[in-house]
Amino acid sequence: MKINTAIRHASGIALLGGALLAGQAQAAGESECIAPAKPGGGYDLTCRLAANGLLAAELIDEPMLVTYMPGGIGAVAYNHVNGVRNDDDNLIVAASTGAAVNLALGKFGQYDASEVRWLGALGVDYGAIVVSADAPWQTLDELMADLQEDPSSVAFGAGGTVGSQDWMKAALTAKAGDIDPRELRYVAFEGGGEALAALLGDHIQVFTGDLSELQSQLESGKVRVLAALSEERMGGPYAEIPTAAEQGYDVQWPIWRGYYMGPDVSDEAYQAWVERFKELSDNPGFAEMREERGLFPMARFGDDFDAYVKDQVADFKSLAEEVGLK
Repeated sequence: MKINTAIRHASGIALLGGALLAGQAQAAGESECIAPAKPGGGYDLTCRLAANGLLAAELIDEPMLVTYMPGGIGAVAYNHVNGVRNDDDNLIVAASTGAAVNLALGKFGQYDASEVRWLGALGVDYGAIVVSADAPWQTLDELMADLQEDPSSVAFGAGGTVGSQDWMKAALTAKAGDIDPRELRYVAFEGGGEALAALLGDHIQVFTGDLSELQSQLESGKVRVLAALSEERMGGPYAEIPTAAEQGYDVQWPIWRGYYMGPDVSDEAYQAWVERFKELSDNPGFAEMREERGLFPMARFGDDFDAYVKDQVADFKSLAEEVGLK
């Protein structure tokens, strides 16, 4: 079935599908994805990735309903699923590494990472340690040497305040070099674009961004990426960028795009979604769709993904406690 993608806004709900009558919305919405934010952001992208991919691969019969539920950087949706729709077999919720950070910091209220069933991830981006092309550091070692001498001599900057994802990248990298993250000089910006502009304007010296947002800057020769925070080198335009790990610093920062379900969904429904996502991940057409959205492959599903997220939350919680955020 081929249906052109369109978005219909009604009471905070968008239905993915083309030329559908309003009265058909509920019939077409057997499956649903909650995006815990306003339309247009990363969670919206994550829901659309599943909705469009599953429909195109004919892994769902009807268009998936996408509901926007902003509030508390994911907390409202997390509480809603636990308190109201805890056993909805047809509901998935978009999540990311940011959700894991917020769970570690206790920002989701009474619920922790064990309160939902983590379903899987369909794509991932990776953090990066970025400097301007005329910066004095050619390698991560050279940057670390200056930081070890005086951690406050270098201004880091990124989107988000202390405790955010981008701050975590800087903190973990510092920690891997035996530097106290609390001694770093960090400048918070509204988003990655603003922080990158500050880097190019020499207002900060190091930008802790994401690989996918750097391609155009790499092509122009305006920035130098000292390290990719990935498990191994990425291909294509990123092939020459060394990982932090291969330079001796054990730090990775995957920004996964994934999903969870309510805690009381049936095992049968949960496993059906796991198998559906696995099949989608292996679909060649989906690989192209994922790449168009600036994401790299990630294939973790079911129990493997559940354990991965919980371990990640535990690591973030430990770091937060270490630097006094909890």
